Amino acid sequence: MRIKIFMLVTAVVLLCCSGVATAAPKTYCEELKGTDTGQACQIQMSDPAYNINISLPSYYPDQKSREAPYELNITSATYQSAIPPRGTQAVVLKVYQNAGGTHPTTTYKAFDWDQAYRKPITYDTLWQADTDPLPVVFPIVQGELSKQTGQQVSIAPNAGLDPVNYQNFAVTNDGVIFFFNPGELLPEAAGPTQVLVPRSAIDSMLA
Repeated sequence: MRIKIFMLVTAVVLLCCSGVATAAPKTYCEELKGTDTGQACQIQMSDPAYNINISLPSYYPDQKSREAPYELNITSATYQSAIPPRGTQAVVLKVYQNAGGTHPTTTYKAFDWDQAYRKPITYDTLWQADTDPLPVVFPIVQGELSKQTGQQVSIAPNAGLDPVNYQNFAVTNDGVIFFFNPGELLPEAAGPTQVLVPRSAIDSMLA
């Protein structure tokens, strides 16, 4: 359901901010399942899990195309684990944004699902109670990032041992893939990164 939200927002951004002028107006409001009031396009969608309410002006007397590029691109990847005692499924969204600034940004957002218990998996429920996985996970992540960058990576312990930086993950048969947004473990200039922590290193701590 969250994917629907992102896809709709993507369409809205492309509608509002395209730098390409069109020869004739299109009925985008109808395509987006909206209602044209004459002054605005009202888009409303609801579900037990979400609510969307978007209002777009349908006419502006001095409407111009943007001089700077604007892009919002959202792609998804799915991951699964079939190893007992429970199967899992994850959807990881990769969000690319270029708002005309100096540098575009790319971030991750992961959603994990427990197939056996039929409920979301969070960082806290990923692990068994009374375990402390990060002293094991952090050195593996740091070593793998050093391999990926081709140089020795130094990550501050207060960042590498902070659970806040490990909230985006996907469980697979081979282990757990952690997705890191710019500025979480490495400087923002390094961009988004991801690391597979082998199941053999953490299996005894997984819930």
